[in-house]
Amino acid sequence: MAQAFAHLYGLQIACLRFFTVYGPRQRPDLAIHRFTRLIAEGQPVRMHGDGSSERDYTYITDCVDGVLSAVEWTGRPRAAGVAEPINIGGGERVRLDRLIDLIGRTLRQDVRIERHGDQPGDVRLTAADLRRAERELGYRPTVGIEEGIRLFVRWYEATHGRKS
Repeated sequence: MAQAFAHLYGLQIACLRFFTVYGPRQRPDLAIHRFTRLIAEGQPVRMHGDGSSERDYTYITDCVDGVLSAVEWTGRPRAAGVAEPINIGGGERVRLDRLIDLIGRTLRQDVRIERHGDQPGDVRLTAADLRRAERELGYRPTVGIEEGIRLFVRWYEATHGRKS
């Protein structure tokens, strides 16, 4: 549809594809928020699979930078009628077991894992190919997973109180 509109109306459209965005005010049902709450409260974390699944986590400020760059890109003069799919990601694959451990260490809490089988339909790996985002938008993520989790946990503690 974006391609048709771009062609018919001479538009330049950036179709952004986001990879596991997280950060302050994240929905509480999403993994990083849920894991943080459970670990902070001393409850077990339900982990599906063996922990080797990987995600490309994108901190919210990197996501916003990508969106703003895309808005600017749509206004650049060039041949009309362009609709480009562009990935916005964190640039690093992070294993599930590493993510959970990182949250626990940042909270300075022991982590209890409740192991379960793989969830039907869950993908083993997500990884954003950022070459087009870098070429077209000049996009490069700046917040790595360690810093992003630290920032999220500090926000969580400030918002929900520090549990010990």
